[in-house]
Amino acid sequence: MISEQIPADWFSVLSHEIKKPYFVELSEKIDIAYLSKEVFPPKKDLFKALQLCPFESVKVVIIGQDPYHGFGQAHGLCFSVNAGQKLPPSLKNIFKELSTDLPGFIIPSSGNLEAWAHQGVLLLNSIMTVEAGFPGSHKQLGWEQFTNAIIRLISDKKENVVFLLWGIYAAAKSELVDQTRHLVLKAAHPSPLARGAFFGCRHFSLTNKFLADKGLKPVNWSLVSG
Repeated sequence: MISEQIPADWFSVLSHEIKKPYFVELSEKIDIAYLSKEVFPPKKDLFKALQLCPFESVKVVIIGQDPYHGFGQAHGLCFSVNAGQKLPPSLKNIFKELSTDLPGFIIPSSGNLEAWAHQGVLLLNSIMTVEAGFPGSHKQLGWEQFTNAIIRLISDKKENVVFLLWGIYAAAKSELVDQTRHLVLKAAHPSPLARGAFFGCRHFSLTNKFLADKGLKPVNWSLVSG
């Protein structure tokens, strides 16, 4: 069962959710999908967003829709790709915004965002799996109920978390967040195909200012060592 891959700390706070009939059914469907079709991310990386960002460490949440559906791209973190993969258009634009928002930010050659996750940035895809070559193919399986529960849990149990919601789909998740306790920042989706303004949103500097004002350590968004 896929629930066995959920890290112990997250399993503890999500134990009630994991026992619900919909999640049991979801688990069965996902197990079958991995056995019968090519599904991304690889099963070992299914809950990497939770594995690399413990519940107690969460201070920023970035919400994606579903994983990249091309071979070798998805590895369990929204917008992130494995090292060596070509940068997807949305990630290119995220890096472009970072380079204008934060002085000294150097656009990296690798699109692996694990360094952010290690600092408390939860890179959460609302739909956590996808069939190879078919974007949105796992939309109706129950993932959104589970990831909505994660968002509500963070909102209810933590304080001063920044939620970065890009695009109409992610923006709708703001209804799950208590905005008297957390900061919600919205902008257009970074995809070149999206309508509205992503460039100039300054979400990364605004995030760090909020965290610093609350006495929390800002995120080092740099992905280039040295």
